[in-house]
Amino acid sequence: MKTLVLLILLFDGTFLKENIILPSPTEVHDCLNYGNMYRESISTYKESPNQGWYLNDGRGTIFGIICE
Repeated sequence: MKTLVLLILLFDGTFLKENIILPSPTEVHDCLNYGNMYRESISTYKESPNQGWYLNDGRGTIFGIICE
């Protein structure tokens, strides 16, 4: 795995795929761990009224992580 992809949905309905190039090839498990740490650094999990990972800059939500 060399690329971490964050799937982001902005509140205006725009879908983004943010590609993060990892410094070196890594195993899927390590890539997903990095993805979780990165997600926690740029967003906050909220439970109500609508649960999800909300971007700290207020633009939208993160709804997925892919390792390629």
